[in-house]
Amino acid sequence: MKRSTFVRVLAVVALAAAPSVHAQSGAVVAGSGPGAVAAAQTIKVTATITAIDKATRDVTLKGPQGDIAVVTAGPEVKNFDQLKVGDRVDLQYVEALAIELRKGGGLVVGRTSSADGARAKPGAAPGGSVGREVTIVADVVAVDPAHQAVTLRGPNRTVTLRIADPEQFKRIAKGDQVEAKYVQAIAIAVGPAAGK
Repeated sequence: MKRSTFVRVLAVVALAAAPSVHAQSGAVVAGSGPGAVAAAQTIKVTATITAIDKATRDVTLKGPQGDIAVVTAGPEVKNFDQLKVGDRVDLQYVEALAIELRKGGGLVVGRTSSADGARAKPGAAPGGSVGREVTIVADVVAVDPAHQAVTLRGPNRTVTLRIADPEQFKRIAKGDQVEAKYVQAIAIAVGPAAGK
């Protein structure tokens, strides 16, 4: 089995709501306007390092509820040797989705994605960030007023979606396009235990 990086495994543990690490705080923001809707959420988690296995690079974390998770720091974690039992691990996870109606179309139907990341500099406290953005453009190929639904044909498949807001639904016509942007970012910082 391939071992995941410290950043990815910790994010999965924190977000899967497994009993290992619980979110300490989070915020959800949503908004809409004519032909547009967006939502974003932020989750912050703090855990404490309770054990480190230098041979396997396994790091045991204790969450705020006392739950335990073991994550593996991959070779990407350049400052692994600086981790200490008692250190605090802060994770912040942000994701956002924005959907916009493009009247009359004109965009190329497709999917694009990009990713970026940063690591702590050699000798600095361990940490880093990873982010990605995915954009999908789809054609509106059918509008069903009886069910308040639209059918979208994207680059890989066709889906039919019910539009709950009648004001938004009446703006959509066959031949329009929908552009959806999904952004996800994770940042991790490791520091000494509080009071040190």
